[in-house]
Amino acid sequence: MSRFWSPIVAGLHPYVPGEQPRIPDLLKLNTNESPFGPSPTVAEAMAAESGDSLRLYPDPEAMALRETLAAYHNVRPDQVFVGNGSDEVLGHAFSALLKHDLPLLFPDIGYSFYPVWCGLLGISYETVPLDEAMRVRTEDYRRPAGAIILANPNAPTGIALSRAEIAALLAEHADIPVVVDEAYVDFGAQTCIPLIAEYPNLLVVQTMSKSRALAGLRVGYAIGDAGLIEGLTRVKDSFNSYPLGRPAQAGAIASVKDEAFFQTCRLAVIEARDRMVAGLSRLGFEVLPSSANFVFARHPGRSGGDLMRALREKAILVRHFEKPRIADFLRITVGTVGQVDRLLGALAEILGRNS
Repeated sequence: MSRFWSPIVAGLHPYVPGEQPRIPDLLKLNTNESPFGPSPTVAEAMAAESGDSLRLYPDPEAMALRETLAAYHNVRPDQVFVGNGSDEVLGHAFSALLKHDLPLLFPDIGYSFYPVWCGLLGISYETVPLDEAMRVRTEDYRRPAGAIILANPNAPTGIALSRAEIAALLAEHADIPVVVDEAYVDFGAQTCIPLIAEYPNLLVVQTMSKSRALAGLRVGYAIGDAGLIEGLTRVKDSFNSYPLGRPAQAGAIASVKDEAFFQTCRLAVIEARDRMVAGLSRLGFEVLPSSANFVFARHPGRSGGDLMRALREKAILVRHFEKPRIADFLRITVGTVGQVDRLLGALAEILGRNS
């Protein structure tokens, strides 16, 4: 701690990302990265923007990327906002849309960055407990609120609400902003983007880090009413007018345009997830129904922490959260079929050795 810190810094509890160690023959199933590389067209597009043009600032409005995303999602460019990963986009949304006199509502088990932003920005909030099946119940949000944010599918549970359930929530809270964080939507959930035309209070946030295998490029975006997008833009231009470099914008555009590659990889992850769920179930795990590129599972005979450490000894990383209600669960990223089989084999050895 430094005596030169601003007063707010000492009281912050920063987000803790998944570890990124260097271990020989490591199988990394702890940060929900894609097991596949991005479209080959991404590297080509980025290379074209990596020459003499790097001396020039990128387009601060990222208009070509916004037009590409608008066409893909059947909205207007002025309904699209882009940023340096969905975390930056969400951070701007917290500043622009979610700070009000009444508290912000979000689940008690959800993306752990939400309370971090609240602490940084001085946003009052209340957590809404998931039900006994670890599901979000929209009826539990019938209480006074300044705004609502939900991850859908939820993280780390992977359980998704239907579009109809989100629509009912929006109708009940038409006078406050509602942000739906769709980081994992492409793996089996219904996007709420079609609801934007009817609900001007809805902002949908997506990322290119997961289903498009661009975690290292840092590109996220939001889609919503033009008035909401203007609010995000005002915050961005008060913080960093150039969040996306030229190569990042070009690579993201190329990824969106290669629909065949996207669908092939997306479906391969879903197939591997089904294989993982079946294998974990055979080993005696309780596995929550997942619409994401990860599963959330626990074993009745071993603690989550013990299993996490035993897997690490076998050079397999999974995510464990030492928190109430979920301390015995592991969040396990879906890899390739071969990686799934390696995980299942390691767990069989661990459980068999201790049975």
